[in-house]
Amino acid sequence: MRDLPVAFWLTLLVLATLVHRELPAPRWLMIHLLLLGAVSHAILVWSQYFSNALLRNPPKARARAEQNWRLLLLNGGTILVIAGVLSTLWPVTTAGAGLIAASVIWHGVDLFTRMRVALPSRFGSSVKYYIAAAAFLPVGAVLGTILAHGNISSTHEQIMLSHVLLNVLGWVGLTVAGTLVTLWPTMLRTRIADQAARNSQRALPVLAISALAAGAGAGFGLLPVAALGLTGYIAGLGLMASSFIQVARNKPPKTFSTLSVLGAVGWWIGCLVALDVVLLISGDWQQAGRAFAAITPYLAAGFAAQVLLGALSYLVPVALGGGPGPVRAATTMFDRGAVLRVATANAALLACALPVPSLVRVLCSVLYLVAMASFLPLLVMALRAHRQAKAKVAAEIQALGLPAGTPAPRVRMAPEGDRPAGQRAGQAIAGLLAVVLAIAIGVAIDPAAAGIRAPALHDTSTNGTSAPVATETKTVKVEAADMRYIPALIEVPAGTHLMIELVNTDTSETHDLVLATGANSGRLAPGESATVDAGVITSDVAAWCSIVGHRQMGMVLEIKATGATAPEAGHESMHHSTEPSAEASTAPLDLMAEPGTEFTAHEASLPPLEPQRSDGKPSIHRATFTAVEAIVEVSPGMRQKLWTFNGTAPGPLLHGRIGDTFEVTLINDGSMGHSIDFHAGALAPDEPMRTIAPGESLLYKFTATRAGIWMYHCSTMPMSAHIANGMFGTVVIEPDNLPEADKSYVLAQSEFYLGAQDAEVDTEKLAAEKPDLVVFNGYANQYVHRPLSAKVRERVRIWLLDIGPNRASSFHVIGGQFDTTWLEGNYLLDQRDGTEGGSQALALGVAQGGFVELEFPEAGNYPFVSHVMIDAERGAQGVFKVAK
Repeated sequence: MRDLPVAFWLTLLVLATLVHRELPAPRWLMIHLLLLGAVSHAILVWSQYFSNALLRNPPKARARAEQNWRLLLLNGGTILVIAGVLSTLWPVTTAGAGLIAASVIWHGVDLFTRMRVALPSRFGSSVKYYIAAAAFLPVGAVLGTILAHGNISSTHEQIMLSHVLLNVLGWVGLTVAGTLVTLWPTMLRTRIADQAARNSQRALPVLAISALAAGAGAGFGLLPVAALGLTGYIAGLGLMASSFIQVARNKPPKTFSTLSVLGAVGWWIGCLVALDVVLLISGDWQQAGRAFAAITPYLAAGFAAQVLLGALSYLVPVALGGGPGPVRAATTMFDRGAVLRVATANAALLACALPVPSLVRVLCSVLYLVAMASFLPLLVMALRAHRQAKAKVAAEIQALGLPAGTPAPRVRMAPEGDRPAGQRAGQAIAGLLAVVLAIAIGVAIDPAAAGIRAPALHDTSTNGTSAPVATETKTVKVEAADMRYIPALIEVPAGTHLMIELVNTDTSETHDLVLATGANSGRLAPGESATVDAGVITSDVAAWCSIVGHRQMGMVLEIKATGATAPEAGHESMHHSTEPSAEASTAPLDLMAEPGTEFTAHEASLPPLEPQRSDGKPSIHRATFTAVEAIVEVSPGMRQKLWTFNGTAPGPLLHGRIGDTFEVTLINDGSMGHSIDFHAGALAPDEPMRTIAPGESLLYKFTATRAGIWMYHCSTMPMSAHIANGMFGTVVIEPDNLPEADKSYVLAQSEFYLGAQDAEVDTEKLAAEKPDLVVFNGYANQYVHRPLSAKVRERVRIWLLDIGPNRASSFHVIGGQFDTTWLEGNYLLDQRDGTEGGSQALALGVAQGGFVELEFPEAGNYPFVSHVMIDAERGAQGVFKVAK
């Protein structure tokens, strides 16, 4: 219960890191496996261990049993929280958070009770740190539960910051600060500084009050209060710094445990200062939240991970005991490659924090992971070395005929810290060189992203003449955000060699920069950057974002050559485009062609409603929608690269009753930002409909309060392109007391503006409103080739939705007459009223829906169409095959 759970959580963390792109909410998962799993378990174990030692109050058998129960509650609660968040089962998350809070409160009460009955101790203040820390985590757990619920929008950043500040400053920070007062000099094997106890007592109220102020300021939306609290917390750590520095000067750190803790403290202070600056300069909570999110991983990886591994490397051998020999054997194993591991991890992490190309960041992340994950095999080897040394001691005692417990002679084993300074320096240099090599490999593979360019005289024109020589080189920084480049105009004297440093400062959208000359930045995720070598500018050059629709939204950049007389050979004018023309983009369409025997039509039948709950409460529908790019056939022989929900267009169909709750987890596994908007729910769009970057996820929760056939779609701009390229679907909420029908079908009409074969939507056609195909359920004429079935005198209900994004619809069944029509929540005609009237078509505007009902009078084939006839000829038709 002491050591194995930490190893379990760390192993899961390593595995999650290796496959994080395949996991939902990978960033959240990795941080919580570390902080909530490994670190929190270690805090419960070792704060109890130190309290017993400082208070000179050894635990009794009952106390050990109680501690085991607390650890079971903590680890069980952590498992439930992780399972609940990943499966979007909020009750499971809530139950797990409750178990975690209960275990920590029980822990704090136990420490408080023991401290009251214990004799005064010089360093008893450390126990007060642990008690104060235990008061923070339950509050942080409540805030985390609120965040997991997902029913917040404008206050999301505030609650998130409050959650992180209370847990990191309070639960983790106070525990680490209180422990290092005595553990740091003990690890260095030197005496504690004279002023350490006094400084510790003075710092505790400052740290506790400041952590509370920072968390409360964030929670209540008071930026100055949150910044002031963080400033006070840094000042509180400053009160303890002198004793920490003094013992390090007396006995410099050399072992893995001391070097790792030293590195952790450095990242701790550095990240807190950076966070404080973020809060001080942020203009709003959204800006603060974005900057805070960028720093938090370094606080976890640099501070929390290193202090955990450093402390355990020292404490595990000591707690195992068995005499000096076994303890030294285990410690020596933990110290293998100490300087190499610490130097590699910290240099790699520092490289990741710098504005380096994404490939360099990936390679350095791998180095960091290898350096830190080496702790796990070393832990196994240390435990084995301890057992072997302990067995050897027992054998020596028995061979000498000495009484049990007598120390046996031993051979001194030099730990890493006792090795020559030159050897330690060599390991440090090796670690740094490994990081430098990773950077060099990353730059060699992608030199443009690192801003490395060839000399100005770098190519020849098409007629074999030399390219112009640059008179000077100019570097311009350009930001990509909100469908704009800032600046959107770059003016340089003709003959200037231009380098463009492109930074994607958008929070969720992927962007790039493509020049008409062919230079390309490559796609950049939010926060990434690249350098584009624009070459020697002798005439005006056009540039744009090549992400579909972004150029049409105005994401263009003009490079103007001042003093140029005319465009020269080898350079492009402002009006040149390397994109394929609309006329040449598509292969010939043959809408009458058979799709092939292997073709399966999109299922048009409406799935039955789930049975009502036995307790009479509304149902809860849970689903996961993954935004993925897929090559999909949209008519015989014509394929398009669609953006889809779960690989199909339309996406999954949802079916429910009024009052039902829908919890949909959106995972972005595409190459650009995506979002989702459910018309079936009424709620503020700020948070649930926000665009998320590739690899991120969000929970969209709504309650169906009104009946209808509702559209859902990606609402990321340009919205028309995202809808036209496949990101849409249907939600059917049945009216109360809707009569049963013998057959129910769902038909969603949409348009395709075809690009080249296997390419994405043609945005020029889209802007001109010139669709190539108008279809039902994502494929032209599919129900002509695979008719929908019915029988004579069966009541057939057809739910209809016009997806658009541009064309209206007028649904008609040739040879049929509707006796019931229902449009946007109202009956226009109801056969139950005994009316003699009928309807020949149901007209729908874009994003409108309803249903029609009819009975077929005799067997035969009944075509159905959009009676906007040009659209029927573009593929909006099908057949009901009616049997006797």
